Amino acid sequence: MRYLPLTAGDRREMLAAIGVSSIDDLFADVPDAAHLSGLVDLPLHAGEMEVERTLSAMARKNVAAGDAPFFLGAGAYRHHIPATVDHLIQRGEFLTSYTPYQPEVSQGTLQAMFEFQTMVGMITGMEVANASMYDGSTACAEAVLMACRATRRGRAVLSGSLHPHYREAVATAVRFSPHVTVDALMADPGGTEDLARHIDDQTACVVVQYPDFFGRLHDFTKLAEACHAAGALLVVVVTEVVALGAVKAPGAMGADIVVGEGQSLGNALGFGGPYVGLFATRDRFVRQMPGRLVGETVDNEGKRGWVLTLSTREQHIRREKATSNICTNAGLCALAFTIHLTLLGEAGFKRLAALNHAAAVRTAERLAEIDGVRILNDSFFNEFTVLLPKPAATVVDRCAERRVLAGVPVSRLVPGDPDCTNLMLVAATETTTDQDIAALAAAIEEIL
Repeated sequence: MRYLPLTAGDRREMLAAIGVSSIDDLFADVPDAAHLSGLVDLPLHAGEMEVERTLSAMARKNVAAGDAPFFLGAGAYRHHIPATVDHLIQRGEFLTSYTPYQPEVSQGTLQAMFEFQTMVGMITGMEVANASMYDGSTACAEAVLMACRATRRGRAVLSGSLHPHYREAVATAVRFSPHVTVDALMADPGGTEDLARHIDDQTACVVVQYPDFFGRLHDFTKLAEACHAAGALLVVVVTEVVALGAVKAPGAMGADIVVGEGQSLGNALGFGGPYVGLFATRDRFVRQMPGRLVGETVDNEGKRGWVLTLSTREQHIRREKATSNICTNAGLCALAFTIHLTLLGEAGFKRLAALNHAAAVRTAERLAEIDGVRILNDSFFNEFTVLLPKPAATVVDRCAERRVLAGVPVSRLVPGDPDCTNLMLVAATETTTDQDIAALAAAIEEIL
């Protein structure tokens, strides 16, 4: 009773109050196929040393990113993180701080957020950025909701070249919003979609990715003009933030909202998280922006200081007036991003981008020499799509058996589309060596 103090009567009373007959009803949205039919295949109990041995044996079955040639991407990328980043974020004043509920006494935290905002605004080419979101996919979903508020319209058009996970996050966010509909176009491996023709007088926004899911680079200037002519907004998603050190900033193309994933700077792959969402927009939309915004001011003595300028979240104001239900920001991950980008500086950021692109070019050129392999991209940053003569999932699995992490089969993220069966996404970063490229090519040649 110490840890489970509720009686059966208590549970019945609570279930009756919320209008369900059993606890199982609370999981009605979970597909039956996802339910466990029995116990997990693990020992029921064991001592601490025995558990450590068991888990370590399981872990040894994995091929870690740093233990083999690594070419996975599709929204999460392996980059070198300077030791200084981890050293600084593990200082007690950073590692243990949570969220500035009393911002006037959190000057250090607020300053770090302000610098993060400034950097995000600069690299995206936008006028204002918030103090981070949970991750790129939820930032994308929040951008759609913001666009609907700002335009007073309810239709969002999602490019077929937007990452499938981001499309799913948007669909989840608007599922119970009766006034918001999503027109998600089919996956576009051929790069033939015409987004402008899908814009009408009910369109709140068009959402595109840059570079897109298949690694292609586009200039969205004309699309932005088409959106603005129809009273809609252009939302640009960036999943590989290092690209912004080499390519045209989304803001320079006319983007109204830029969101993205900041994991590539300062944050390890970490089995999928935690990551840090980026969110930037134009000044005129600042009061519709979700999350929190830190501003610069002066105190009574004229000294520079920092304030929580906007924080229109439902925990601070009435729910119906809130711009978001996100209760915090990815503060420590945003700090890691800030420290890494500070260490790089503008010149270093551009140099890092150049190294990434060069590694990808070398990889693509080598793979193109293999019989039956074709590179589909005319332009790319550090990721591109390869067409193989057999199912990509099979090739990737057989490469893994040879301790080469070859890439991501598109079919894993776009299941059921026959046009994607033989497509593989290949990413290279500054961590990719010539030996890695040779190992990848040798494995694919042997398998094919």
